[in-house]
Amino acid sequence: MRIIGGTLRGLRINPPQNLPVRPTTDLAKEALFNILQNQIDLDGIKVLDLFSGTGNISLEFASRGASLVQAVDRNQGGIIFLKDTAQKHRLENIKTFKADVFKYLDIESEKYDLIFADPPYDLNKIPEIPKIVFEKELLVTGGLLIVEHQSLQNLSGHPNFTDQRKYGHSSFSFFKAP
Repeated sequence: MRIIGGTLRGLRINPPQNLPVRPTTDLAKEALFNILQNQIDLDGIKVLDLFSGTGNISLEFASRGASLVQAVDRNQGGIIFLKDTAQKHRLENIKTFKADVFKYLDIESEKYDLIFADPPYDLNKIPEIPKIVFEKELLVTGGLLIVEHQSLQNLSGHPNFTDQRKYGHSSFSFFKAP
């Protein structure tokens, strides 16, 4: 894994091998950030990274100038790795929170410019993520929710759904706050 843009562009990230994660591939991540660069200014935005795993996406947003990246995952190893990596590279804009994502969403009241969710593909509650985010109004007006999921899964039934982009077995579904 590597950071593909921003102040840490080219930095290789080597998380511990024993983490129970499926990181977003560099190819899919590069495509995602190309899409985002054409839609929003990443500099100064507030990001919530759900199911943050290794912190691959959190580090990318922080490298590209996000003012705050709140990373949430229930795996202690991933949280420690992300916290240590952020400290090592002086990324004070990354905050970590060890928790079950759905329990975290129950208590979250902050509004974000962008929420990225990369849940385990076999999680049966994936369609609940957009429902919860929009019911709790966790996005600012015009804010984006992006859910990474298996390409076979279809999340287009949600009223805030705008687009789905497929990259092999992975897809990104985009939702926009009115």
